[in-house]
Amino acid sequence: MTPAARYQAAIEILDHVLDGAAAEQALTSWGRRSRFAGSKDRAAVRDHVFQALRCLRSYAALGGARSGRGLILGGLREAGIDPDALFTGEGHAPKPLVESEKVPAVGFVSKAEENDIPDWLWPDFASSLGTSAETAAQALRRRAPVHLRVNTGKGTRNEAITKLAEEGIEAELHPASPTALTVSHGARKVKNSRVFQAGFVELQDAASQAVVDTIPLSDGLKVLDYCAGGGGKSLALAARAKLRLFAHDADPKRMKDIAPRALRAEARVNVLRPGEPMQHGPFDVVLCDAPCSGSGSWRRAPEGKWRLDQAGLNRTLEVQSQILDSAAALVAAGGVLAYATCSMLVQENRDQVDAFLSRTQGWAVETEKAWLVHHGTDGFYIAILRHVS
Repeated sequence: MTPAARYQAAIEILDHVLDGAAAEQALTSWGRRSRFAGSKDRAAVRDHVFQALRCLRSYAALGGARSGRGLILGGLREAGIDPDALFTGEGHAPKPLVESEKVPAVGFVSKAEENDIPDWLWPDFASSLGTSAETAAQALRRRAPVHLRVNTGKGTRNEAITKLAEEGIEAELHPASPTALTVSHGARKVKNSRVFQAGFVELQDAASQAVVDTIPLSDGLKVLDYCAGGGGKSLALAARAKLRLFAHDADPKRMKDIAPRALRAEARVNVLRPGEPMQHGPFDVVLCDAPCSGSGSWRRAPEGKWRLDQAGLNRTLEVQSQILDSAAALVAAGGVLAYATCSMLVQENRDQVDAFLSRTQGWAVETEKAWLVHHGTDGFYIAILRHVS
């Protein structure tokens, strides 16, 4: 495919996404219809689509329309690329610009539009991040780095770097966690690499690893990952100490990958179904990586930024509150409740913790940490709550 044909493919896929299709679904459908497209073509089209979704508002303003064509046009203008060189109509290229498309936008109508945040959310986003709000929003407009967690039960970070290099993957130490690496070259090779297949490394954001590092652990503790999902934090917990480790999720289907991942990592994780945690409690440590807005990881899942609305955020806040109450009942006296989100919004983080403390006796905040997206990781938050009575 020519560069212009790749942009046209992205335009068509973006139109499907704007009509309501999930981006991954739209990309998969296009791939099935486009057997002629090679791996580099598919990767390039995917990059165009996700970059346009990260910058949907600003690109639409620069391109003059909230459409696939408008988004691609806006992205080219921001990058300083002459769209006439690509919008030629030749072969599979986008059709030439019409007169109304040749006049670029003069400016942005608001900080929210310029920074690619929904209007309704900008006040909360700005108040949560203060003077860092625009810096964080701009970081969300760029592709996220690829981080790996080294399974230290199999070797050191430097050994992992050497093994990755043997397969054409370049990585370096990341300061957020003693297990974290940043992939600087060859990221798309990771999943098929021998070092990954052997369980030496896992794909996991550095801040997600640092969240687990913050939890006080020692050998023999009984630990529950209450909102386990795919099990990334369960495996990180297992790597830190010899634990009696349990994983649970309200939707058991989300945990389908835990068993094969644990086998690859040589970790033992006991998977519990809904209703079973109480039978196995109490626990010394309960981790709640709660459902959230995902505002700290919108670089990776940009659709979430545009599909979220105030009603949806309110429902999420209610779910977080319910999870905190349910999880607290599973913690042994003297034990720890670790509340975490991949959000940078204060109402999902410290406000939730304060509300929990105000309605629940016998708990105290022991540690609180936050990681912000413009500091080289996803945005994350964790509060370590001690059951003091």
